[in-house]
Amino acid sequence: MSETGDAREYEVIVVGGGPAGLQTALYTTRLGHDTAIIDRGGGRAAMMLDTHNVVGVTEDISGKEFLQTGRDQIQSYGADYVRATVTDAERRDDGRFRVVADGETYVGERVVLAVGFNDVRPDPPLPRTGKGLHYCLHCDAYMFVDRPVYVMGHGDSAAFVAMIMLNFTDDVDILLRGEEPQWSDETDERLRAHPVDVVESDISGMRKSDDGWLEAFEFEDGSVRQYRGGFPMYGSEYNSGLAEQLGADLNDDGTVVVDDHGRTSVDGVFAVGDFTPGHNQVPVAMGEGAKAGIALHMELREFPRSLDDIEANGPVSPDELPGLGSRVREAAAEFEEARAPPIESNAGAEPAADDD
Repeated sequence: MSETGDAREYEVIVVGGGPAGLQTALYTTRLGHDTAIIDRGGGRAAMMLDTHNVVGVTEDISGKEFLQTGRDQIQSYGADYVRATVTDAERRDDGRFRVVADGETYVGERVVLAVGFNDVRPDPPLPRTGKGLHYCLHCDAYMFVDRPVYVMGHGDSAAFVAMIMLNFTDDVDILLRGEEPQWSDETDERLRAHPVDVVESDISGMRKSDDGWLEAFEFEDGSVRQYRGGFPMYGSEYNSGLAEQLGADLNDDGTVVVDDHGRTSVDGVFAVGDFTPGHNQVPVAMGEGAKAGIALHMELREFPRSLDDIEANGPVSPDELPGLGSRVREAAAEFEEARAPPIESNAGAEPAADDD
């Protein structure tokens, strides 16, 4: 990081501190690029009571613990972590990007949007998230093997999730909550061929066990139905404001258009994680962050110089080495010193004397 006037300058600014943003910053920092994460906090990963489907991370690790470990990691390698909300982003005349967060100005050569989306929550009464209310079918379906499950919603996605859950349990209901079904005729025909109950009445109350888990819903028609948990399917609201400010193309569903390495339609702007098309999974988000981090390194690294640069400016001088920022270099020295004895550099050393 460097400071110019009131601005703090970096090579890479990552907006969003979820798994995708942290993984991007992990790569860019360890690859020698001065990086800052600006994170407002919260997010879907932070809501996880248990972490599922991440190899090496057991279920006793909460989402908050998982994210804190990631923040500690990137800072140990030399990245900055800033808790703030980004409100504005624009390209400057010099090609770099100006980012404003809580009144502070940051300038970066590249910007990574890891801003995700918000699940649309149904109206209460609802169980606590993670104890009967779940948003990730692929993460949490395993929890409901042979347990009664609900799916809230009235569109095609609710119908399909209900049919998918029959792979795990024979007791699945769709809760319309007083709404008319909006799924297609084809979906309706398929749904009627599966043993799924469609409950029209809205929820009037809820029963929970002593440990806080959902036990049952009470309905306005007087019925009571037991459930271990379920999935609300009311759609997603993508956090697209910054992408729109920067001029990045969006897909019809609100996700941002990216290539295989997270590059958006705007040169220098990347996007990773749940804000991009595809499966909304922690490992997928981390993979996208890793690929973007490598792509950023290949764009930003000093060496090897191109032949055009060498022809224009001459060969690389030893005074230019190494090609990384002093702050990352200092952090790397501290990190390695804590792990192993220092190793002397061979740069400029005299050749060993010949015994002959």
